[in-house]
Amino acid sequence: MKKSQLGLFAALLIATTATAQEKKPDSTIRPGAYKLRTGLFKTYPNSKKDLIFLGNSITQGVDWAELLQNKNARNRGISGDITFGVLERLGEVTEGKPAKVFILIGINDIQHNFPDTVIVNNYRRIIRQIKAESPKTKIYFHTLLPVNNEFTQFKHHYNKDEHILFVNTELKKIAAAENITLIDLHPHFLDASKKLDKRYTHDGLHLNAEGYKVWAEILKQYL
Repeated sequence: MKKSQLGLFAALLIATTATAQEKKPDSTIRPGAYKLRTGLFKTYPNSKKDLIFLGNSITQGVDWAELLQNKNARNRGISGDITFGVLERLGEVTEGKPAKVFILIGINDIQHNFPDTVIVNNYRRIIRQIKAESPKTKIYFHTLLPVNNEFTQFKHHYNKDEHILFVNTELKKIAAAENITLIDLHPHFLDASKKLDKRYTHDGLHLNAEGYKVWAEILKQYL
C-alpha cells in the first residue's frame, strides 16, 4: 500500500473513531413498564411528608414502607430506567413537594454505554430541577453500587467498574457543589476483590434481602 493510501486510510479511521465517540446516546430509551409505572405514580396521592425513593429496578425491588417501617416512604423505581427517564418523569415527584427524595440511578446508562459525562451532567440536571420545582425538598443522592462479573445474568452491566468509580467520584463533587447530601453506598457492598459482595446479591447486579437490610441500616441517620 502506498504512503498516500496509508495516509488516507489513517485519516478515515480517525474520522470514523471520532464520529463514534461523538455519537449522542439514545435519550429516548424507556423500559417496557415505563408507561404503566408512570401512569400509576400519577394516580397516587401526594403529601409533603413523603419520602420518595427514585430510581431503577434496584429501587423498585423492595417495599420501602415495609423495609424502613415508615408509612411515608414511597417507591418511585422503574426497572430498566435511565437518567433521561428520571428527568422525563421528575415533575410527578416535585409536584407533591415531598419532604425528601432519595435517588439511585445511572447503572443502566452505563449498561447502554452512555458517556460518563452525559450521566454526570444528568445528575446535575436532576438536582437542579428538584431545587427549582420543590425548593424545600431535601435531596439525597446515592453513589452507584458495585457489580460482580462472577454471575452471568447481566453481562452488559458487568466489567464497568471504572465507569462506576468515575461517575461516583464526580457525583461526590456535584453533591458538595450543590450542597446536597451524598449517601456513599458503594463501599458498604464491596467484597475483598472490590466486587459486589455475594452475600448481598443473587445476580451480581440487584440486591437480595440481606443487601436491602444493609441499605436500610445506612439510611437510618437520614430519615
